[in-house]
Amino acid sequence: MLYCSGMQHIGNIIADIRETQGITQQALAKKINTTQSAIARMESGNQNVSADMLKKISKALGKNLITLSPGTVNVSIEGGKKLTGIIETNTSKNGAVALLCASLINKNTTTLHHVPRIEEVHRIIEVLESIGVKVDWQGTTVVITPPKQFALDKIDEVAARKTRSIVMFIGPLIHQLKSFSLPQSGGCKLGSRTVRPHFYALENFGVNIKTTDDSFVVKVVDKRPAEIILYESGDTVTENALFAAAGRTNTTVIKYASANYMVQEVCAFLQLFGVKIEGVGTTTLTVTGVAHIDQAVEYTLSEDPTDSMFFLAAAIVTQSEITITRCPIEFLEIELLKLEKMGFKYKKTKPYFSHNCSTKLVDITTKPSKLKALHEKIHPSVYPGLNIDNLPFFAVIATQADGQTLIHDWVYEKRAIYFTELDKLGADTVLADPHRIYINGPTKLRATELICPPALRPATILLIGMLGAQGQSILRNIYSINRGYEKLVERLASLGASISYLDEF
Repeated sequence: MLYCSGMQHIGNIIADIRETQGITQQALAKKINTTQSAIARMESGNQNVSADMLKKISKALGKNLITLSPGTVNVSIEGGKKLTGIIETNTSKNGAVALLCASLINKNTTTLHHVPRIEEVHRIIEVLESIGVKVDWQGTTVVITPPKQFALDKIDEVAARKTRSIVMFIGPLIHQLKSFSLPQSGGCKLGSRTVRPHFYALENFGVNIKTTDDSFVVKVVDKRPAEIILYESGDTVTENALFAAAGRTNTTVIKYASANYMVQEVCAFLQLFGVKIEGVGTTTLTVTGVAHIDQAVEYTLSEDPTDSMFFLAAAIVTQSEITITRCPIEFLEIELLKLEKMGFKYKKTKPYFSHNCSTKLVDITTKPSKLKALHEKIHPSVYPGLNIDNLPFFAVIATQADGQTLIHDWVYEKRAIYFTELDKLGADTVLADPHRIYINGPTKLRATELICPPALRPATILLIGMLGAQGQSILRNIYSINRGYEKLVERLASLGASISYLDEF
């Protein structure tokens, strides 16, 4: 039997999978020969569940609930097959996480539409609920209602430590509390990803942050800076500074800000409250905040350029013709230009607007293409340069390009090392140092069995490589992929990929 907190965790998983698949409690009850009220009790954590019952529910939902915990989900891929059909770009993980954190600013109800059901989102919601926030999933809509007083002493430390995004609670909470502590954060393991730029940005607003062995201890005095310069042009650092400035009635100029897609998403959201932000899409943001943010708002999340880029890379490696709809073109322009110069052929529609009326979208149809390596190195930059999260896709693409490609991943100390995992799929790489890797192509990829690295983007390129490798591959422990991509296995299968979960009932 499973008891107490373990049962609550399993109950949450059952409810989430059931709702994602559009199955009612009554329909699930009929499948496993029980009652709707019994399902309700299980999902609320108020009924102990035997292993036999879990097996029945697992079969009904097509998920192994007994082993469905971080790092245990595996997939099988029969590679070397072309993809066909149409796939829609999902909404952004980074945007969703940022807006969930931003909702802490609002003393009223926040409604977010098209929220992706991914691990990173679940972790943030678990933290929100643990401190007293009411979170109600309604399909892909999340309704967030804050408590009169946050219970930081009851914070879910396990969930908080699994997400680096917990540091973005600080900017919103300084408008609600004068002192508090948060667990130190984790997330992707990509070298020394310091949070000190957050401290440097927030100290301008009177925020003093001390670190203990396991916590951030925060104390706040009211300071209203006229201008701040960010220590680095980071996405989450810029978002935290925006959160801090949004609740101050003076005007704050934020220099060396990130202009990336998730930051623009945060700007669009904060403007719903009457926060004035000039310079959106540039590196200088002028913010005039609002003293008391207390109004019901609704916002529809925008599309994720890294999701579009995943399917572009998958189509290139498998030599497939597919149509990817709702691609946020302004955040893919340099990537597409690099690919064009490599020989990639595609068509795109005229731009149209996303639901937020600001993000420009296009539909892209890929064509099988013969690629050649670029003479120049491929490297990321802050927006409008090549997106840091899109750079890894060029590593797997380069395995299919004629010539030698140099990829310079200067942002993270160790991420380029993960790219050498492609060698196990038949790639020919030479690691020059922790930042630079040479990839020789084209090479014929071969099937193999691998364990996902603990980093999102390097894990996804192994999956793409397996789609292009003839034969059966197995990719184990895909939790890191589930952190950022919703229903990726199912979406690939809808394009004709031979991919399935290795759940054993």
